[in-house]
Parts: sequence; structure tokens; C-alpha cells
Amino acid sequence: MDYTPNTRSQASVWLKPYYYSRAAFSIVWVAAAFTIGRTNPAVAAILLMVYPAWDALANLFDAHRNGGMKRNPTQALNVVASGVITAAVAIALGISMNAVLGVFGTWAILAGLFQLGTGVRRWKSAGAQWAMILSGAQSALAGAFFIKTAAGSQVPGITDFAPYAAFGAFYFLISAISLSVADMRRAKERRLQA
Repeated sequence: MDYTPNTRSQASVWLKPYYYSRAAFSIVWVAAAFTIGRTNPAVAAILLMVYPAWDALANLFDAHRNGGMKRNPTQALNVVASGVITAAVAIALGISMNAVLGVFGTWAILAGLFQLGTGVRRWKSAGAQWAMILSGAQSALAGAFFIKTAAGSQVPGITDFAPYAAFGAFYFLISAISLSVADMRRAKERRLQA
């Protein structure tokens, strides 16, 4: 496939609003976690299940928008992993918050590696994927930290999960802005060449 500037511009037509919506969701999730989630265990439980479920749906929608699951294997795997983790979080909530943190850690590692793979694969077709690659790597490291922390005696709360979502929001926002800047540069170049 010829990855011309025009192809990159077409790819960013989808990815910009997708990344902005992912950032917005994570920002709202973090705000909910630090407000009502911190004081209401039922809301906290719902938020903890919603986060990986949203990731599964977002990856499913994105993969279908970009040629289907067969053409996007890292996202297909992410959909499966996030779906399984959503169910595992529901089960772990009945055990302990440490168990939930361990499940989240496993998910953060898997989702991070799949996101890293998606970013690398999209680099040629869409450009501006460095933040997604960095986010994926950081997610995997955060997952390892979650698993280590889950084995400790301290009982985590939902606010211990929120920084992870906040970093996700930051990286999605940076990716969206990077694509927006790249599109503006291409538009300026086209105007100068006209």
C-alpha cells in the first residue's frame, strides 16, 4: 500500500475523533472515580467493570472501522482480553480489592502490549503514533506494578486505579493533538504548493 500524505490524512479523519473520544471518556472516568466512586462502593465497582468493557468496545469499533478484526489482530486480541478482564473484575470484586488490582494489572500488561503493537502497525498508515507506542509500554509497566502491589497487605481503593486512566487520557489526547497538528501542516503545504 502507498502511504502518501493523503493516505495519512484519510487515516487521521477517523483517528482524531476516536482518540479525542477515548481521552474524554478517561477524563470523565477519573473524575467519577475521585468524586462519587471514592465514597460509594457500588459506583466504584461499576466504574471498575466499565473501564475494561469500554476498552473492548472501543477497540472493536476501531478495528471494524479499519478493515475488520482479521486486518487488526492486535485489536482483536485486545477486544478478547478486555472482555475477559471485565468478567474477571466482576468476579474479583467478590473476593477483594487486591484481587481486582491483580486482575487490572494483568489487563494493563496485555492491553498495553496490544496497544503498542497497534501503534507500531499504524505508524506508516497514520503517523503520529509515538504517544500510543509509549502509552502501551507504560501500561505494561503499570500492570506489573499493579500485580506487585496487589500481593501486598494494603487494600487499594478506586483512586489507586485512577492515575492509570489519567495517563491513558493524556496519551490519547496527545495522539489526537499530534494528528491534528500533522493535518494542519499538510494543509499548509498544499496551500503553498497551489
